[in-house]
Amino acid sequence: MSLSRRSLLAGTAAAGALTAAAPARAEEDHHPHPLRTGFARLAADGYATLAGEKVGVVTNPTGVTQDVRHIVDVMHADHRVRLVAVFGPEHGFRGTAQAGGSEGRYDDPATGLPVYDTYTKSGRALADVFTASGVDTVVFDIQDVGARFYTYIWTLYDCMEAAALAGKRFVVLDRPNPVTGRAAYGPVLDPAFATFVGREPIAQAHGMTAAELARLFDAEFLGGKVRPTTVGMSGWRRSAFFDTTGLPWVPPSPNMPTPDTALVYSGTCLFEGTNLSEGRGTTRPFELLGAEGIDGRWAAALDALALPGVRFREAYFAPTFSKFAGKTVGGVQLHVHDRESYDPVRTGIALLVTAKRVWSGFAWRADHWIDHLTGSALVRTMIDAGAGPDEIVAAWQPGLAAFRDVRRKYLMYR
Repeated sequence: MSLSRRSLLAGTAAAGALTAAAPARAEEDHHPHPLRTGFARLAADGYATLAGEKVGVVTNPTGVTQDVRHIVDVMHADHRVRLVAVFGPEHGFRGTAQAGGSEGRYDDPATGLPVYDTYTKSGRALADVFTASGVDTVVFDIQDVGARFYTYIWTLYDCMEAAALAGKRFVVLDRPNPVTGRAAYGPVLDPAFATFVGREPIAQAHGMTAAELARLFDAEFLGGKVRPTTVGMSGWRRSAFFDTTGLPWVPPSPNMPTPDTALVYSGTCLFEGTNLSEGRGTTRPFELLGAEGIDGRWAAALDALALPGVRFREAYFAPTFSKFAGKTVGGVQLHVHDRESYDPVRTGIALLVTAKRVWSGFAWRADHWIDHLTGSALVRTMIDAGAGPDEIVAAWQPGLAAFRDVRRKYLMYR
């Protein structure tokens, strides 16, 4: 595996043999909502790829159809598929747990199906869960938001690895990257800083879908042992933002309420690594940032940078939970006015640099969590040394260019 990591960073890794969905049928072009998710295409084909198999689904509240029925409920009621288990990620299958929590093992009241907890499990421990469930095939269907530190893609990774250990087939039902799949942005993870918010060296904003990531994970990091079946979407283009897809938005986690949140998240989540509020406990998490003692100088410093596609409003808010709960804090609200030109990661770096310059109380979390979010110590140490946003962004370009070269081999859509 270390060889694969090195070759990825060098941009020379070989692509693995993988199974992709068949081209979409012509009649799908006349569907009222031309975009069909992987699940919609699976169902339209009568679940043929799952015929005769005992199936378990890794999913959460985002696993819904166009008419917002949950896929577990749909599959459970359909005699053409034998659904026997559900596997819940962080926040749980029904999404009731906050960050860092899950729902544990229980029987789903709506279907009677056993629900198993995957959160914090990996390797042989997770393989044992799949074995105990009695499934032949593990199906993954969760809406991602496009950021390396959003844990569902590492649930995907861990479940792929565990399925291979348990001798189970693995199927990925694809959904859009809500912030487009046009490009990758930000630093690439140094494997020395790997955690559940980043297992392998991919960019901070990866610009890929779950099925594309599954293909990359298998070939580059898992030795081709999984060979996942990927059921692709029809009607999605890489330039599409979520609100153009015709699909319903279901919050993938409690603090990801809207597609606007996802748009800024890959940059502003970095404030989890500081003593500032990242907006948890407000109605605009990751769009509102602040702390006690910050005033209008922060917004002024940010506007002076003239960052593309975004403006900053001086803001005051009182989080109901998390950092500064019940206290009024000062800070900024991001307003993205041109999402085509907006770079969320560069903006996140500019926010950190200016916060440290204008507020004497700025501090990193004591555990240097920022290093795990950014993928190395580079960002933290450069900011501490007084570097500006452009200098920091320039420092990660060689690694990002190498990742973009490798990424290109696994893209499934135009």
